[in-house]
Amino acid sequence: MFPKFKEHIINKMSFLKGKKLLLACSGGVDSVVLAYFCVAVDLDIALAHCNFSLRGEESDDDEDFVRELAIQLGVEVFIKSFDTKQYAETHRGSVQMAARELRYQWFDELLKTKGYDYILTAHHADDSLETFLINLSRGTGIDGLSGIPEVNEQVVRPLLPFSQEEILGYANSENIKWREDSSNESTKYLRNKIRHQIVPILKELHPTFLQNFLNTQNHLQQTNDLIVNHLTELKSRLFKQRDGTIKIIIAELEQLQPMESYLYGLFKDYGFTEWEDVKALLTAMSGKQMISKTHRLLKDRDCLILSEIKNRVSQTYPVYINGTPSGLPIKLKLENVKNLENQGKNVVFLDKEKLNFPLVLRNWEKGDYFYPFGMKGKKKLSKFFKDEKMDVISKEKQWLLCSDNKIVWVVGKRADERFKVEDSTQQIIKITLHT
Repeated sequence: MFPKFKEHIINKMSFLKGKKLLLACSGGVDSVVLAYFCVAVDLDIALAHCNFSLRGEESDDDEDFVRELAIQLGVEVFIKSFDTKQYAETHRGSVQMAARELRYQWFDELLKTKGYDYILTAHHADDSLETFLINLSRGTGIDGLSGIPEVNEQVVRPLLPFSQEEILGYANSENIKWREDSSNESTKYLRNKIRHQIVPILKELHPTFLQNFLNTQNHLQQTNDLIVNHLTELKSRLFKQRDGTIKIIIAELEQLQPMESYLYGLFKDYGFTEWEDVKALLTAMSGKQMISKTHRLLKDRDCLILSEIKNRVSQTYPVYINGTPSGLPIKLKLENVKNLENQGKNVVFLDKEKLNFPLVLRNWEKGDYFYPFGMKGKKKLSKFFKDEKMDVISKEKQWLLCSDNKIVWVVGKRADERFKVEDSTQQIIKITLHT
């Protein structure tokens, strides 16, 4: 098996050479064999062991074993203990999910603080088969049937092409010692039930079942790659970047068939996995929106507007009398002038004596109103925005320049009548928005 592993690293994972690698080591046969292999091919590894405190003395013995293994291999080791049950209760999740979250949170912390490049895990072909069957039993798309990826961002799985039978055979032939996790024998967990009760029967049906499965999974992955490439090309045509948001014309989405599959594929990476809801949004009234954990999808007349959700905190910035103030979210230039010239939406001329400095640049808020230049009487900004046909995203990004809580300029849109230059004006100040 080792020659095959060495060839696999050379041909498929040469990027690991010269990198700092953190190997997740439970003390079980898979991670122990991986540790031996990595040292043998001269990869720069350190071991990372999680003590989840779930099996009492047995968990502590696993920790001691990994410490000794690190000494034997001549590599650094990191150990951390967790109160996994308490974490699961606090976060109202299963113990298995709690262990996974705690493990990867710690691994990410080690990557950042210790300068490691990748995490190596010892998942193998049988793990991939079990994951396939779990996803199949729950209902899934092609993503869930494509198996565990060999490389997923900073997580790398060098043993995926190998079966557990091969790994065990190598360990026994080389008299390698490892720790057995007694919880792996319990069939109260779904994965263990599949491992001990279903997979053996499938392997009995055909002597090369596991290899046939790996071949099928490879075909599924290639098919999935084709789909991803097509969707990426489609996004580059349909998803138009605009002021930090993405605009998608609804009529172009409606031409895609089968629409349901396309809507799922195009929007799932943004957290919108219910294609029925996205489809309903296409014919909804303007202003209707969907919210995922990371994004917002807004219906605005004949298009959808996709934007990342950011915590909107009302911000204020002082704007002093001359020059180009620093530290502002937009670039403004203030200068004293004698005449009105080069007027436009991005330039405003004001009676300086009507202003109290410093001015304040802030977000718009519900209830704001101003006196639009050239008009009599006041107008709510919400009504002004509606007349300007501004969508929700644009409204949230709109800045106001104010003097003593009075709006001087809806920046880039309209000045306020109260601060206009008149015949009696003695000093004129020109403010320019640079885009």
